Amino acid sequence: MASASVRSSGPTVAEAVFGVLRDFGVTRVFGNPGSTEMRMYLYWPDDLEYVLALHEGSAVAMADGLAQRTRRAGVAIVHSAAGVANATSGLIAAWRNQSPLVLLAGQQTRAMLPTEPFLSALEPDQFPRPYVKWALQPARAADVPGAIARALLTARTPPCGPTFVSVPEDDWAQPAAPVPAHTVVPALGADPATITRFTRILAGATRPALVIGPAVDADAAAPDAVLLAERLGAAVYGAPWTSRAGFPERHPLFHGFLTATRREVTRQLDGHDVILVIGAQVFTYHVHTEGPFLPDGAQCLHMTDNPVHAFSAPVGESLICSARTGIRALLDRLPDRPAHRRLPSAPPRPRPAPLTAPLEASAVLHLLRDLVPLTTPVFEEVPSYRQEIRAHFPMEAGQFHNTFSGGLGWALPAAVGAAMADPAQRTLCLIGDGSLMYSVQALWTAARHRVPVTVVVLDNHEYGAMKQFTTLYGIDTFPPTIQSALDLPALDIGAVATGLGVTAGRADDPSHLADTLKAALTAPGPTLVDVHVQARRDTGPL
Repeated sequence: MASASVRSSGPTVAEAVFGVLRDFGVTRVFGNPGSTEMRMYLYWPDDLEYVLALHEGSAVAMADGLAQRTRRAGVAIVHSAAGVANATSGLIAAWRNQSPLVLLAGQQTRAMLPTEPFLSALEPDQFPRPYVKWALQPARAADVPGAIARALLTARTPPCGPTFVSVPEDDWAQPAAPVPAHTVVPALGADPATITRFTRILAGATRPALVIGPAVDADAAAPDAVLLAERLGAAVYGAPWTSRAGFPERHPLFHGFLTATRREVTRQLDGHDVILVIGAQVFTYHVHTEGPFLPDGAQCLHMTDNPVHAFSAPVGESLICSARTGIRALLDRLPDRPAHRRLPSAPPRPRPAPLTAPLEASAVLHLLRDLVPLTTPVFEEVPSYRQEIRAHFPMEAGQFHNTFSGGLGWALPAAVGAAMADPAQRTLCLIGDGSLMYSVQALWTAARHRVPVTVVVLDNHEYGAMKQFTTLYGIDTFPPTIQSALDLPALDIGAVATGLGVTAGRADDPSHLADTLKAALTAPGPTLVDVHVQARRDTGPL
């Protein structure tokens, strides 16, 4: 084995790669170490922080959370084959979230690969597909730094998303040349003729509506979206299953979220003659229902930076452009709202349940909304109570993050990564008891780094979303062995959190709930509050 002291006159691959990361503003890398990356670690520089996660999926989610809050690429490093497999849930989330993220993976020594040795990854560039924008195992060690530069550029270019580079373990100590500087402007322009046509249609609309998706927030275009809604006098809806808040939910034009079924989307949009969807799919559905995609007589216009979303839209006209570019182009051409067009008023928000025992989630969330600053980043993974969160914890633009993948285990490590990106303010993680256990080890990383994150667990002692879906699908009950598998009666979440180094407490007394939450939101370092709430039984977490 070549020693780190055996040096050529130029930089090693590892040193050239660290130079690339430095040039791209990467100051922190998340990972879980393995033997296929050992030689890279020998060259690790002092100005690059390595954050240890206890599971590869958590490492990727931490990088994702950091990327979403900083709008820069997050970087995670894992080991070959099984390490990449463990990281795949995080990759899928980053793909669906359109997060700029680079995953580096170790690979066995090049000379050993023809014999398919232990720890080797077969067809490594195919392994993470199709949930990456680009993947490569470079043909030569000298090509590794350039490949990582390309991975960073590709991840950051709309539509943003994860990329992947596999690096054989003996490459890191080989000689390499520095990578020349190269930049890509990460914006997609809007076709002027199409913008002119969209402007004419919107200006002539009687009851226009906007559907705002996560790409609006990712492109920092929420203020422009507010101006557009006010200029048009349009009702604004959140896209189904949106993973970010691209419009302030307290705004009087915000009419709530579309439900992820074709029938409900059509019902909710009934009466609107022009529907402009920005930064979202048309539409994301969860449960199949028959019927039209739009109300009778409605016209759909679509602006997206994601060609896949454009090509998969079943109706309307899609324009591929960045959200902010497209919205500002419309604002440049749209006339002021006609004086006779009245602004549509949003429906009143429901009242929360009383703050009494046993606690109901709506009461807890209503109280928590009053305690949490409007600038606090919120990472959510509580599918059982998503409707209550939308009703009783309205988000500001840029405040909300949740995984769009449908998997569990993302929100907690993502919140930890986000809190590292901005340690001057606290980050809130709203999570269910079932979701917490998918990545509970992320609490250890939070404790080790004294991360300012507060975890509020809405604990209903079950997989509540699954039980709600029985109603949605018309199922009375499952066989006993399956029904019992949906219960989580014996979790001592406080003890688990304490064992991982986090200050934890339990809250089930309404008279002390406010004080308990206030303490958790202001204490130094990471804190967790296990809030016991009643289970829900209704039509499902859509």
